[in-house]
Formats: sequence, structure tokens, C-alpha cells
Amino acid sequence: MSATDVPDRSAAPGEPPSASAGRGKPPAAAWISWIALAMMTTSSVASLRAAPTMAVYGLACVFLYLLPALVFLLPTSLVSAELASGWKGGVYNWVSEGISKPMGFLAVWCQFAMTIFYYPSLLGFVASTLAYVFNPALASSGVWTACVIIVVYWSGVWISSRGTKGVAGLASAGLIIGTLIPGAVLILLASIFLGQGNESAAPMTSDHIFPVWAGLSSLVLIVNNFLSYSGMEMNAVHVSSLKNPGKEFPKSMFLAMGLVLVIFILPALAISWVVPAEELSLTAGVMQAFDAVFANFGTQWLTPIVGVMLVTASLGGMLTWLAGPSKGLLLISRQEGYLPPFLQKLNKNGVQQNILVVQGVLTTAIGLMYALIPDVSSAYWIFSVITTQVYLIMYLLMFVAAIQLRRKHPEHPRGYRAPMLVGLCGIGFAASLAALLVGFIPPSQFGGGNPIIYLLIVGGGALGLGLLVPFLFYKFRKPSWRQPEVTEVNES
Repeated sequence: MSATDVPDRSAAPGEPPSASAGRGKPPAAAWISWIALAMMTTSSVASLRAAPTMAVYGLACVFLYLLPALVFLLPTSLVSAELASGWKGGVYNWVSEGISKPMGFLAVWCQFAMTIFYYPSLLGFVASTLAYVFNPALASSGVWTACVIIVVYWSGVWISSRGTKGVAGLASAGLIIGTLIPGAVLILLASIFLGQGNESAAPMTSDHIFPVWAGLSSLVLIVNNFLSYSGMEMNAVHVSSLKNPGKEFPKSMFLAMGLVLVIFILPALAISWVVPAEELSLTAGVMQAFDAVFANFGTQWLTPIVGVMLVTASLGGMLTWLAGPSKGLLLISRQEGYLPPFLQKLNKNGVQQNILVVQGVLTTAIGLMYALIPDVSSAYWIFSVITTQVYLIMYLLMFVAAIQLRRKHPEHPRGYRAPMLVGLCGIGFAASLAALLVGFIPPSQFGGGNPIIYLLIVGGGALGLGLLVPFLFYKFRKPSWRQPEVTEVNES
């Protein structure tokens, strides 16, 4: 999931699954082409933020991007397309109908809870990128990173609480401003850098196609790629707008996969050409590469400008994510009584301000950990892993629900039927579970740290926030918490 991913969770998550059974085809004006859908999918997934993480592998990053694309991105895309074309309401209804309502709550909770750790990791990238606008030395400062996270997040909460409209446009423009243009410039200049006879910082020979095996710890960085590809279930809602979903949706997904892989792989390779792996920062790696290539051409004054472009795109994405996941959780909690009334209250602009504030307190506490953990890259990686693991819990439930829905409701109207559904779900479930488990292993790049502390932080964050907290909400819920008829505006 990239910073420009803009999910629309405002659709009624509690709508009965049967509501879609009689859903007619969209009018002619509403049709979209499979190419347009591929572009939409690409814009919501592709990002430069994860490039430094894979650049440390050099040429092997090609394999490490292809592997999760085949075992996670493809199954997720096709399976979620079948679910979206047959059941409205998103992952809550899919899992509720396929498994149970408590599991549906767990799934939608994980969609929301992952953002608690997503914001610190995203804003950690923003802080390191912003450092190159003022002073590159700040990129390795935990105090600077913590301050940026806290100030920017609460500024975002203030903007979102005012019900500001048009924020989504910032994220849409972010694909061009903060991804496509900088990515193309980086690849072009890095290619010229090699063409001038400069030696690549990472070996580009055939014996480096696969990563060097150093035990399970060498696999850990692959987990971050699952987060890069996550969010495909959001785009699946558009499958019913295709004229011939059965043929066009697979073509759309394969085209999107190709485009996403190009956007992910080429910038990662470009970074590996100009920045040695041992010097690469997981948060500031993109800016390190730009600084290096601009210095080679005597145009280092462009580095701050690119930094502003990347920051603008990331901030636009953050603003759109602030309201989305929490809004979906709010609507479901009102209908089923999963959250206490305090967290269900809206301000005068109809925004779930109390949820955003509580989330902000947690984000602030997590952000302060950047100031306490000496290595900013280590903190960034830990928060990225926790984000991925919490989100993977939702995907595990989604794959199980898809099999159950096909078994229990084989005749239910679907606009698209995924081929070999059980096999796709099996591959996706196994890959997601493996990624979740591998995330508990400290990566080889951070072998100097205490593995027990790493395990406690990652395990406590992922399992505590992803499983324990929703269990407690569900266990102690009260009938009075249900507010299905309460309007969403004019509430203090």
C-alpha cells in the first residue's frame, strides 16, 4: 500500500450481502475500460517509499518483487474481485457472511488498526525526506523524526476534523508529482551515471539474481513487499463497472501488475547503482540516491525540490487515509455496537473526531519511539513490519471467507468468478501466514540489536493491537452501544 492509496470506506459497510443480488449493470456512461482500471490500480499501489528497502538487495530485488506479486498480489486481486462483484460492504460483509460477524469486526478492525503504525512509518519517510530540504544530517536524527511525526500528524487531524473537501485530489496528483516524475528522473540520471563509465554500487552480474541465503533472517525484508502490494481489495469494487469482467478484469490486473513492478523495480535498481547497500538508509534512501546523481551532474540544488515533491505526495496520501479507515469502523460499530459511545461521537462537521484523537495519542507515543531507538532505519523497519502483520490478519480472514462463500453460496450472483478459487486462496493464505510469521524474526541487516526486544515490540504491537484490543472491545460491548439510526451530522 502506497502513500497515494485512497480507499473509499464510506460505503455502507453493514449493508446486507443480499443487497447486491439484484444489483443491475451500470449505465453506459458508467462503464470503464480495463486499461482505465489498470491505471487506477497502479495509482493506488505504486510508490517510491519502499524502494530503499529492496535496493539493499541490488539485482536480487527483481526476484524479491516478483515473488510476492505472484503469491500475494495476484491471488488478492482475483479473489477480492469475486467478493466485491457479489457482496457490497467491503471486507466486513465478506468475512461476516463467510465466517461470522465477530470475525468480520476483526477484519475491519485490522484495516483500521494497521494505520496506527502506518502513519509513523509513512511520516518517518516524510521526516527523512524533508531533512534533505533543510539539513541532510537530520535524516538520521530520531528527535527530528519524532517531532515531524507528531507535528504533521496532529496538523492532519486538525485539517480532517474540519471536514475539508477535495483532499483526495492531493493524493491523486501525488502519483504524478511524487512518484512518476521523480521516479523517471531517478532512473534516467542513474542510467546516464552508469553510461558514463561509473561502476554500479551493487553487482549486476547473473550470479546476483537471487539473494544470498543467510538463514531465515535474510528473508525478513521480503515482508515489506506484502505491505507495498496491499490494498488491492479496495480496487476490486470497480469490477462491476467493466463490460466483460470475466475477460477484462484479469487483463486489467496483469497490466497493473506489470506497471507496478516497473515502478517498484526500476527505481530500486537505480538506487542500488548509486548508493552502496551498507550506506543506505531505509527512510532516506530515495533522497540519498537523488543527492548522489544530482551531485554527479552538478545539479545538487535540485535535491530539496525533489524532496518537497515527495513530501507533498506523502502528505496528501496521509490526509486521505486519516478519514477513510476510521469512517468504515465507525459505521459498522454504530450498527453492531462494537465501540463505546465516546468513540462513536462526531463533531459538527460529521467527522469522527474522537477516534482520530485517540489514534493520535497512540501515534504520538509510537512516534516518540523514533527518539528512543538509536537507529532511525531500525525504527522505520519495526513499524513497517507491525503495519504489515496487522493488515495480513485481515487477508487471512478474507481468503478463508472467499472459500466459505463459494461453498455455501455457489449460486449467489457474482459479476466475476475467480478461476481456481480454492488454489488462489490456498496460495494467498499460505503466503500471508508465512510473511506474518517471518516478520517476528529480526532481519539480518539489524543483527546487532537485541532479538528479544525486537520480538516483544513487534509481537506486542501486531498481536496486541491486531487481536487483543478488538477481542476486549467485543467481549465488553453493551447493547446500548448500538446506534444504527443515529445521523452522522450535527452531533457534538
